[in-house]
Amino acid sequence: MIATALTTVVLAVLAIGAALAAWQSRRWLAGRPATVGMVAGLRALPGRYLVDVHHVVGRTPFNARFHALVAGGFLTALVLLVAMGIAFGGSRILWLLLAVVLAAMLAGSLMVWHRRRVLRPRELSQGRFARLPLSLLGFSGCLLAVALDQSLGGVMPEAPALVLIALAGLAMADLVWGVRKGPLKHAVHGALHLAFHPRPARFHDGRGRDTGLKPLPLAPREDVGTVEPGALGVERPVDFAWNRLLGFDACVQCGRCETACPAYAAGLPLNPKKLVQDLVAAMDGQASDAAYAGNPHPGRGVGKAHGGAALPLIGPDAMIHPDTLWSCTTCRACVQECPMMIEHVDAVVDLRRFQTLELGATPAKAAVMLEELRATDNPGGRALARRWDWAAGLPLPRLPAGGSCDMLLWVGDGAFDLRVQRSLRALVLLLRRAGVDFAVLGDEELDCGDVARRLGDEATFQSLATRNVATLNARRFTRIVTADPHALHTLRNEYPAFGGRWTVVHHTALLLELIAGGALPVTKPLGRSVTFHDPCYLGRYNGEIEAPRALLDAIGLERREMPRSGLRSSCCGGGGGTPLTDVSGERRIPDVRMEHVRETGASMVAVACPNCALMLEGVVGPRPDVAEIAELVLAATETAR
Repeated sequence: MIATALTTVVLAVLAIGAALAAWQSRRWLAGRPATVGMVAGLRALPGRYLVDVHHVVGRTPFNARFHALVAGGFLTALVLLVAMGIAFGGSRILWLLLAVVLAAMLAGSLMVWHRRRVLRPRELSQGRFARLPLSLLGFSGCLLAVALDQSLGGVMPEAPALVLIALAGLAMADLVWGVRKGPLKHAVHGALHLAFHPRPARFHDGRGRDTGLKPLPLAPREDVGTVEPGALGVERPVDFAWNRLLGFDACVQCGRCETACPAYAAGLPLNPKKLVQDLVAAMDGQASDAAYAGNPHPGRGVGKAHGGAALPLIGPDAMIHPDTLWSCTTCRACVQECPMMIEHVDAVVDLRRFQTLELGATPAKAAVMLEELRATDNPGGRALARRWDWAAGLPLPRLPAGGSCDMLLWVGDGAFDLRVQRSLRALVLLLRRAGVDFAVLGDEELDCGDVARRLGDEATFQSLATRNVATLNARRFTRIVTADPHALHTLRNEYPAFGGRWTVVHHTALLLELIAGGALPVTKPLGRSVTFHDPCYLGRYNGEIEAPRALLDAIGLERREMPRSGLRSSCCGGGGGTPLTDVSGERRIPDVRMEHVRETGASMVAVACPNCALMLEGVVGPRPDVAEIAELVLAATETAR
């Protein structure tokens, strides 16, 4: 009787949950079509959940433990309950096994209660999420009492047992209701998102890293003579691909993206968790953010945003304010921290594409820069020949069409800036000192298009990309080296879609190779304390975090790590065109990052990106020195040949 009652309750609640999930699916199925390998995705789901998701969750060991106890206990308990009622009956051994499983779940539930009611991390959303500990405790505690009783032969009278089963059923119903808009959305939508992810190559069963933006189809279709509808970015929620809408619905408001976001830390009007929840709420018929129970975008209250599935997402009174959209540095810290693998940055760029390409609504300074870029092929509107002013007295071999060399040096548009010019001179001197066969493109090197693409100007990016690819493919070289991680990422990960496939290395990797091979002997170890600031486009975008550190160690520096370093480094504020969009916050992002530097006690911060050098050197007041890593290597190898 008890086993049958339990199975009936479980199956009834699961049926209701399945109906809720099916109803919820209508929201994201309203999005645009997407090409998805469904069978392959479903087959890969267990591995993605157990490996990729738990790799992220495991960064906080306490959370990982209660997640394993609660999720594992809940799912195993459901399987045992259904099996007992349908096939095996209520043997005392099975009841005892169920009791052990529920005891583990109860322990995890107590940990969840401790986190939400005692520790109370600021980033956790409240509202319906606040009921989660009570629901977990109610389900596991009530059923544990029943299971222990049944394992002992059924000492408890039937009436109290049925009351406990009813209470457990109510708790389970509350958990299942969370599949719709509560904390257990990831039980269904999250799992489907992992299976039908828009970037399957980012998982362990793919290449493990996939960060390049996908090209927009700008060319008209021959059958209709126009660009496909919705191709130029996203205006309304339904303009997103269906599996991206599914991804937004996978968000459980854990707040990890919020704590990692440099814009949020500086008080700019962007909270990535709130941004995703704005996108979720926008799919409702009469959309509003009034029900949101987490931290808002800094400087903006909750309850004033309105929209709908077929209404524009961006606007002063829409679901997303323009300042929120343009505050993003595209650093991918939010993506790195998200346990459900949501692609926040892709959504931001899709929204920016519509604003720039369709509406011409790019913020003023960014719009001027894009105009100059279109006119002169560089963001400052300067003659391309001026890119080489810094090389006066330093002969640079040019590589003509049909020519060949071992190493092609891509200097980037930092070459127009006096500060970056010092770093480039140091790099060239090191290449010459090491006897490297290198050359540059000269005036045929155009802007790589990184900033244009992050600001949503896909047309300008594709124009630059196709011309740069043609120029590079007309020459022969072994590798491309650059000191600009943004150029590195663009050439390495985004130009292949336009026919450009080369080996592209960052200058820190090359310099380490030259030192290790003896071509650059270290003759004057520097002996200072240093901390390294990881560029977002070198670390998170390309996974290269070891070479710069090994290089600093090789030249005799005492290295100290910031708490936010490596793949979890905090941004300098120079990416995504953010310095051009000029959205104001409570503080400047580089000021926040310099605080992290000061906390290490190091006398110097080493950088390996032109943007990082400019942003951190712009911090006023007493601070550690800012040194580009090539300049440090030059000083450490000063008396070499």
